[in-house]
Amino acid sequence: MSRQAQGAVLLILGATVLSISAFSMTYVNYVKPGFRPLLVGAGAVLAVLGLLSVVADLLDRPGAAHHHGTRVAWLLAVPAFAIVLIAPPALGAFAARQSDSPPALARTGSYSTLAGDGVTELTLGEFIGRAYARSGPSLAGRKVRLTGFAVPAEGGRSWYLTRMQIRCCAADALALEVAIKGAAAPAEDSWVTVTGTWVPWPEGIPEDYVVPALAATGVTAVAQPAEPYE
Repeated sequence: MSRQAQGAVLLILGATVLSISAFSMTYVNYVKPGFRPLLVGAGAVLAVLGLLSVVADLLDRPGAAHHHGTRVAWLLAVPAFAIVLIAPPALGAFAARQSDSPPALARTGSYSTLAGDGVTELTLGEFIGRAYARSGPSLAGRKVRLTGFAVPAEGGRSWYLTRMQIRCCAADALALEVAIKGAAAPAEDSWVTVTGTWVPWPEGIPEDYVVPALAATGVTAVAQPAEPYE
């Protein structure tokens, strides 16, 4: 591959990274929002290096014949075009089914009492943490509102409200699930907000992880949040 072609590939890769991080929110389908400055910086560096390489090659060879390098090297640009033309969505029901690791629970953690008498908006992570907290039943009798996507259980008789949690990127994602009781399952992968009350375990907090449940009083379809991961 000629230096000019190498520069063109770097320019394409840099422009792609910039397009999904500096000029859109597509990057949150792959990494946490805090990585945006790093992605913008990396994209800018790649684009500048690529442009400088192309310009330097043109200036070094005035009037020279155009040389073709191996075309196989251009396959390096295929992932960049794929991201732009066929941007993969955020992880959904398929990835949730492959996740077999339960959330890391801080069983000794404590939570403050939920304020007010109305409906409290919680993340799935906080709802699960409160359900397992040893400090007291902070969820008992309280109405909460959770947002996530629908994942039908095996057999289709019940379903889970799910949100993927990531530490840095989609590769380490793990599924946070809440079993929904008393409401028909929406379409798989559809985003919904569920209002309801926590269903305590009959014999108290289990030692082994069991997905906590919510008795639903309302299910509302919503658009996918700008930040799909917790």
